[in-house]
Amino acid sequence: MTNMQGRHRRPGSPLRRQVFAYSIALAATVPLLSSTAFAQAVDVSKWSPDYIRSIAGTETFDTAGQCGSVVPNDYSGRVSYWYTGPFEADPQIAHDQDKAFWEAFKAAYPNIQTDVQSITYNELLDKFRTALLGNAAPMVVRLQILGGVEFAAKGYLNPLKPEDVGYASADFWPGALKSVTWEGESYGIPTNNETMGFIWNAKIFADAGLDPEKPPATWDDVVAYSKQIHDKLGIAGYGLVAKQNAGNTPFRFMPEVWAYGGGALDEASANPTYETVEINSEGTKKALQTAVDMYVRDKSVPTSALTNTQAENQAPFIAGQLAMMIAHPAEYAKMLDLASKATGADKEMADAVVENMRYGLIPEGPARRAVVFGGSNIHVVQPEYVEGGQVDEQAVKALICMWTSPEWSTKLSWVGSNPGHLGGFKTEWMKERLDTIKFLDVTTSMLPNGIPFPVLPEAPEIMNIIVPDMLQNALTGAMTVDEAADDAAQKIEALRGGGL
Repeated sequence: MTNMQGRHRRPGSPLRRQVFAYSIALAATVPLLSSTAFAQAVDVSKWSPDYIRSIAGTETFDTAGQCGSVVPNDYSGRVSYWYTGPFEADPQIAHDQDKAFWEAFKAAYPNIQTDVQSITYNELLDKFRTALLGNAAPMVVRLQILGGVEFAAKGYLNPLKPEDVGYASADFWPGALKSVTWEGESYGIPTNNETMGFIWNAKIFADAGLDPEKPPATWDDVVAYSKQIHDKLGIAGYGLVAKQNAGNTPFRFMPEVWAYGGGALDEASANPTYETVEINSEGTKKALQTAVDMYVRDKSVPTSALTNTQAENQAPFIAGQLAMMIAHPAEYAKMLDLASKATGADKEMADAVVENMRYGLIPEGPARRAVVFGGSNIHVVQPEYVEGGQVDEQAVKALICMWTSPEWSTKLSWVGSNPGHLGGFKTEWMKERLDTIKFLDVTTSMLPNGIPFPVLPEAPEIMNIIVPDMLQNALTGAMTVDEAADDAAQKIEALRGGGL
């Protein structure tokens, strides 16, 4: 197994394009599952709330038996794993499903020992970086959707694709697979995927003379609706988020940029190369101009938008002082929670807001309808960086097969995401989720429109620093729209060494 046992690779050296060694070693003895084992009758061209509901609960899966076809259930070994599991603030069902997974894994593979650490979202990346430098990393790690590209680029991760654990690439969203691809090589498997939806207050729409049951169809409509609401009712129309160094900002601004045909680089194209800067394209500038129109010209968004994250939109929305915003399906539960804590006249208003809360598709633009493709991916670490210098390849495969299965990618994504494996949408558990999580079908229907951020080590700085800075420069008048976009382009080129 080339380079699987040595400890001489430098983190900054070019990534070796080796085939995932254990899949080769086992090919002659352990047949991989065919994609037909999961009956891929999921037609993404029909994706809509009605279609999602129509396929939920239509198929059953024997996860232990199916993964046993990849790694025998009596295999003896050990696997170490780091991930962000449920913590105190998470709902009980998240804890219950996490516990149920480890019980199911133990039942399916009683002879595989597990060394598992649940690490908070904000601490995981830094702890993983430190462990890699000390050759003390786990065999398997689950990271937020773009967390892996940094480590793949430095040669820390082993190539990994769905076929290595018994699935087909067709079992996963193309947008999700983009996020695990670095220089043409797949280095992970999506575990869960998430997209957001457009939220509005139907009563505010009616009071402003708008159709209460129809969201704005286009981003141009958002600008017009926001102005009409502000002019007629004196409240904020759209919950613009523009805080610097905050992920909430690009998650809500980039869908508009992509809709107008722009981008940071060419991440919105079918086959992105990430070699062309598009932050100063006409499409990006058009999106930026709409933000300026709402904030400066119309004054129809919160004056605090420059320091707002989505959290700052919640209070005015529940108070009936904000009409539209972008958020996850969990926002409805948050509004219920806020309403339950209100008293007196505030309670009456909050209850009315919850009753009039609606979810729809994020508006489209001249180029497309788009949303940020979020979620997490599971990765295998190169042995030389793992504590003990070895990776138990069979135990690793068993864990990943179960975690990314239709069953568990659904159950482990229960409260706020969607199964990474498309087969998960056909399970009884997806049906239960749709029946119990209001508006989940709407946000889930945005998945085909999902676009991942540029799959580059520099993506966090581009999205969390450069994009918000561009917005701030234009909204404050420090620069014109053209100047702000050109400044952002220069910063991206400098960040990437000027070699684009």
